[in-house]
Amino acid sequence: MAEQPQPVGLLKEQLAAQLKCAIVDGRLIPGQRVVEGAWAREFCVAQASVREAINLLIAEGFLVKNAGRSARVPRYSEQDVIRIYEVRGALEGLAARLASEAKADLAGMESAVARMEAASARGDLRDLVEADLSFHLALAEASGNPLLIDMLNRLLRPLFTFILVRVGEIRETTLSWAPDLPKHRGMISLIREGNPSLAGQYVEHIVGCFVASAQMVWSPDAHPKRRKRA
Repeated sequence: MAEQPQPVGLLKEQLAAQLKCAIVDGRLIPGQRVVEGAWAREFCVAQASVREAINLLIAEGFLVKNAGRSARVPRYSEQDVIRIYEVRGALEGLAARLASEAKADLAGMESAVARMEAASARGDLRDLVEADLSFHLALAEASGNPLLIDMLNRLLRPLFTFILVRVGEIRETTLSWAPDLPKHRGMISLIREGNPSLAGQYVEHIVGCFVASAQMVWSPDAHPKRRKRA
């Protein structure tokens, strides 16, 4: 019996996931063009299917495309990162305020921070970064605001993907992330206390503090030979 073709929607999502893996694994690097024909041959699919996957990743922020040009992997500068964290702070502060007002279930945030702590203890940087993303997405979900959830997903998912790529390039370890772990616990505590204004201000402030860690990751001087050894 001939193999049945996969539904178009499922195929493009699978191809998009494989392209994300290519970004994380370093087969697609920041600034590199994503050539539809080459990836169609790689995946043994029609070029139109790759185009649909690329468009999905553009919508999610994992790829960018200018008029008349091929899609490419975005390249974040230090200034880009600073601007992203300014927006993150405002949006996550709002999410914290809304979650506090609603007395939202914070189990997702609790689970994510426990996973972060476990990953840190065993030195698993990839799981730590992924758990960190889960924490902030859980905060977005706790807001209960669909538009805010969508905005933070579009902002955070690509950012954390490229953080994961970058920390691999500079051979980062979990040790430098340890000081930020208690701050995540602090966010949960303040949201739970039920003072929405204070929770929002605190989370916005803390996300602003995280930019210092992000700048260290993105700095041109972030090289294994130049970094302090713990």
